[in-house]
Amino acid sequence: MGGAAVNAGFATAAVLSLVTFAVHTFVGGRFAARPLLAAPDLDKASRWLNYMTWHMVTALLVVMTAGYGVASFLTGTLDVALLLTVIAAILSPLSVWVALKGGIAPWRFPSSWLFALIVLAALWGIETGLSDLTLYATR
Repeated sequence: MGGAAVNAGFATAAVLSLVTFAVHTFVGGRFAARPLLAAPDLDKASRWLNYMTWHMVTALLVVMTAGYGVASFLTGTLDVALLLTVIAAILSPLSVWVALKGGIAPWRFPSSWLFALIVLAALWGIETGLSDLTLYATR
């Protein structure tokens, strides 16, 4: 379960996941999470439930960064990268839908296009990983 070559697609997906984590944490924390906690018109349970889901996304982005990072260096981890890619492929259009439902242009929701970029990089990594599997299988 090891390999010498770095999967550039998964490495790129890891970097993009880290960038998404940073945008979510530092930009979103300031402009979304803080105002959410200060919103006087939300009841206490709704406010804190939303705050919990905020942190669930934060944790997911850390897991995505680590998962793609591991997949970029180790063969035999294609299944991890596939799962993370499916999650990102669900979250990008979900972000677009939420933005549109809220009357906001989707490009103003960084998650919509950052998750899409992660998916593109990961698809590159998956293609590379599948090519590597085919190469090893024919030896």
